[in-house]
Amino acid sequence: MSAILLIAIFALCAYKLFSRKTVTWKKIGKRSVEVAELKTAPGPMPLPIIGNLHNLGTHESPFQAFTELAKTYGDIFSLTLGSTPCLVVNNLELIREVLNQNGKFFGGRPDFIRFHKLFAGDRNNSLALCDWSNLQTRRRNLARRHCGPKQHTDNFARIGSVATFESIELVQTLKSIANSTESSINLKPILMSTAMNMFSHYMCNVRFEETDEEFRKIVDHFDEIFWEINQGYAVDFLPWLEPLYKKHMDKLSGWSQDIRSFILSRIVEQREMNLDTDAPEKDFLDGLLRVLRDDPTVDRNTIIFMLEDFLGGHSSVGNLVMLCLAAVARDPEVAKKVKAEIDGVTKGKRAVTLSDRSNLPYTEATVLECLRYASSPIVPHVATENAVVAGYGVEKGTVVFINNYELNTSEQYWKEPQKFDPSRFLERSKIRVRRNSQCDSGMESDSERSGPINKASEMEKEIVSVKKNIPHFLPFSIGKRTCIGQTLVTTMSFVMFASIMQEFDVAAENLEDLRQKPACVALPKDTFHLYLVPRKH
Repeated sequence: MSAILLIAIFALCAYKLFSRKTVTWKKIGKRSVEVAELKTAPGPMPLPIIGNLHNLGTHESPFQAFTELAKTYGDIFSLTLGSTPCLVVNNLELIREVLNQNGKFFGGRPDFIRFHKLFAGDRNNSLALCDWSNLQTRRRNLARRHCGPKQHTDNFARIGSVATFESIELVQTLKSIANSTESSINLKPILMSTAMNMFSHYMCNVRFEETDEEFRKIVDHFDEIFWEINQGYAVDFLPWLEPLYKKHMDKLSGWSQDIRSFILSRIVEQREMNLDTDAPEKDFLDGLLRVLRDDPTVDRNTIIFMLEDFLGGHSSVGNLVMLCLAAVARDPEVAKKVKAEIDGVTKGKRAVTLSDRSNLPYTEATVLECLRYASSPIVPHVATENAVVAGYGVEKGTVVFINNYELNTSEQYWKEPQKFDPSRFLERSKIRVRRNSQCDSGMESDSERSGPINKASEMEKEIVSVKKNIPHFLPFSIGKRTCIGQTLVTTMSFVMFASIMQEFDVAAENLEDLRQKPACVALPKDTFHLYLVPRKH
């Protein structure tokens, strides 16, 4: 009994210490200095040492726990994970306040040991996991033209041509496999290799054969890392546990070193030796190497890590397409609509292209619904200075969780959110179009009777399109840290998914196998298999 009493007293002290403390700091303006006393947001009582980690362990995903805790503490609440102060925001208004209005105060990223291991001991080598800085601004500006091109640009057109080329190669490979077996197929590594070739082909004008063992090993490493970044571990907030994670941390370092060596030896060094400084810039790698040559302030490692980061974006594509195929295997009606739409556009006589996207709204909506359904978490932000959110004080160093899971699964924002329904992303509208009609009244002269009379008339036509702007759908975040590679992910995923659906019926032996982890767009490297049956056009 005495032990229980001591624990209770210790917990009460921790509660008073961490949960309801008052934040006081000086706010220095141009003319005056004032002291603001602000309370932290409410939240559950933290326990000694572990803080509120036990509150998250009751759910499959911490984001599910955030949603449950919000029912008690409101849409903004505080947690202490280990000894790290955290803030969770759960609705659109608060998320916009953090990422848009106050984005300059929340440009940091968590200082997790795992993140450092993945980028040669310094997470600031990564674009996604680094703190905001002048270097980050410069890196994003370097990448934007190639990795986030606008429609109607040459780079956007190149994304489409590369995606179609690689998808045709993929379909041929899958046909060969499907025709040689009646068993289900371990599809994921094949999709990941295709996605990697899409990115390396587009960014570096380099592609690799499926039989290249070194290439396949690197693709596997990237996939493992993508899964890793989408997970949470106790060591993230209890760093003194690191010795217990030594094998795991060594594995992370090994994967990243292998990837870096591959990119250097198989991509960068060959291009450096043959760099044509007089020819027009032809791809992302070309642009990076020219900056390295022309600007002595740019470090070579900066270029290598940038390329590694963006090539790693292919993991998002491969995993997303796998989720899309699982969705149509679960729901034959969705599959039927996707195939009918694609057949209506291509007539089964040509490959799907990116330019078909506007004519395949249901297919694109299926990809978007997979993003919503997966509720991919937004990488946590960190307060880089003292700030205020919804009237609560947020101290420098506080980790801020953006609960995208709540946005994507709440009945406040979606009708029947638990249902997989691509049509929620579609809208119908009417436009007036001119139509030429031909008539012959019999009253014309001989010269007029030589051809029919064209009379222009107007008619209303209903069109179906993908909704342009859904404020509460933020799969790539918002604000200055919006994912710069989202154009690559959405376009390449669309072409790959549509190409597979054009040529195959997709099924699974056991629908239970298709279950995915909540609030996670990643699938483990060894995941479910699917049946692919070639369609007859």
